[in-house]
Amino acid sequence: MPKIFESVIGTNITIGTFLICIIAAVAAGFLISILYKATHRKESVSQSYIMSIVMLPGIVSVIILLINDTSKALGLAGAFSLVRFRSVPGDPKDIAYIFFAMAAGVSCGLGYITFAAIFIIILSAVMLVLNAFKYGMPDTSSMTLKITVPENLNYQGLFDSILDENTTSWHLKRVKTVDFGTLFDLVYSIELKNNVDQKKFIDSLRTLNGNLNVTLILYKYDDQIYAK
Repeated sequence: MPKIFESVIGTNITIGTFLICIIAAVAAGFLISILYKATHRKESVSQSYIMSIVMLPGIVSVIILLINDTSKALGLAGAFSLVRFRSVPGDPKDIAYIFFAMAAGVSCGLGYITFAAIFIIILSAVMLVLNAFKYGMPDTSSMTLKITVPENLNYQGLFDSILDENTTSWHLKRVKTVDFGTLFDLVYSIELKNNVDQKKFIDSLRTLNGNLNVTLILYKYDDQIYAK
């Protein structure tokens, strides 16, 4: 096997090998953070999460280097890296990036710098291709629809035809009176087709509800009051 595929760590850890491993791990974290930003261009990203991705491989590599027992080092590094997701619900892809950064850190911590570089290049290329082709993107968007209607309007079945035309599925989640009973708020859970013009969809609903409020909300930004 060529020497570039061998571990840079010998029987004893020197200052030189320690610095090589840490610098390589930090560089790996930086590259993974760039990949994360590239695959989340249309989404808001957290600066703290980006910084965590940069730091994580370096932290994991230090733990691997300083603890002789590799299994114990991996367990400790995993506990530290996933502590954030024990209290805050995380996107599965975000958690996968945590494991990505951990794997790069472990490779660097064990001294296999070349393997870490190849691993990052291959997985980054795969992620960029999948993101470019929008692999796995659903044909619909899960949304919450709130329609306000006057009290004298019989809303039962009124919006069914419009909902059937523009969604793949829908159901009425809640009906609530507002403004001392003068209005009704209807809350629907819908699977809106991605090719639907949302403005035209809302306008068609407004022609039936007396031009009162119509609100369309993505599930993850849904106001908690609608779920109560």
